[in-house]
Amino acid sequence: MRIGILTGGGDVPGLNPCIKAVVNRVHDEGHEVVGIRRGWGGLATANPDDPATIEANFIELNPTRVRTVDRSGGTFLHSSRTNPGRMKTSEVPDFLRDQATGEGPHDFTAHALRVLEHMGIDVLIPIGGDDTLSYGLRMHQEGVPTIAIPKTMDNDVHGTDYCIGFSTAITRGVQFIHNLRTSTGSHERIAVVELFGRYSGETSLITAYLAGVDRALISEVPFDVDRVSELIVADKARNPSSYAMLTISEGASIKGGDIMVSGEADAYGHRKLGGIGQQTGELIKERTGEGIVYQQVGYLMRSGSPDSLDLMVATNYAVMAADLALDGSTGRMVALRNGTYTSVPISVTGEGVKRVDIDELYDASQYRPKVRHVRGKPMFLY
Repeated sequence: MRIGILTGGGDVPGLNPCIKAVVNRVHDEGHEVVGIRRGWGGLATANPDDPATIEANFIELNPTRVRTVDRSGGTFLHSSRTNPGRMKTSEVPDFLRDQATGEGPHDFTAHALRVLEHMGIDVLIPIGGDDTLSYGLRMHQEGVPTIAIPKTMDNDVHGTDYCIGFSTAITRGVQFIHNLRTSTGSHERIAVVELFGRYSGETSLITAYLAGVDRALISEVPFDVDRVSELIVADKARNPSSYAMLTISEGASIKGGDIMVSGEADAYGHRKLGGIGQQTGELIKERTGEGIVYQQVGYLMRSGSPDSLDLMVATNYAVMAADLALDGSTGRMVALRNGTYTSVPISVTGEGVKRVDIDELYDASQYRPKVRHVRGKPMFLY
């Protein structure tokens, strides 16, 4: 058997250990693994008639080649947000230009299938979030044996309680917030910390919950900046060190407004997020006269090596995915459900959205975490 593996979307700690564990498990059983570079982009830009493009987009993987990759974060296979089913005309490689009719987007799924056949790939293992796995579902629907591995620091892939990268992102966020307390307290200011999270505010919510932050603004609940200003100033006044801290998801929005985006939409319809924290800090300053420390944590949350939980989950997801492939049980996504490793139909990735349970985890009037019941909840409450 020949298994293809790729990573798509944003990088998170745990990807390299996951790839390594798949390779070791598959080779122990006498089979082969080929790495596809730059996510789905590797299938879109490889030309079966041009060996140079094949060499540029595929790499044979064996235990020797992956021996040390787990010692660093990110993905050595690289990543992209390319979607072969929705390619802009500007993204289409030269050898496919004559097939790019109309303004686009263009569907080159037939080409991706041709490349997989050319490479002799029997099973495909994509590692990614909602967007990457949505095209994994498309591959499954096209008849490609596919096994998905969920990863995203937002922990918002439908069908699983946990995605690779989430624990490390929270750990980083808590550390950065505690470090920022010294400067914020020294200058008696209000800190506004912007964290990743487009549609799901779990990263902001759980980081605030664990770091003991005063207020947390999340993607699911548009906020009243006047009310937030009133609350955070009161928090500062109650603090003997005369400072306060606020986390905010990059996808949060002010009541009556939209999320802050810039640039063109990518292949999955998303524009770049960022800046709501700075805007919120400026509005709080206008209303209160308080000094503001604005910090956009962003990429630092997903940089570096994974913590022990992400290392364990990444390794176990990889072993489970490899075993499913070797057993012929495809069309699945590996998952954690109620604290147990399992697998679910890959179709669940397209069946719904995963968002913070406001009624159980958040006080929308006070803009802060409020975990009403812990008993019976999954480990990360989500």
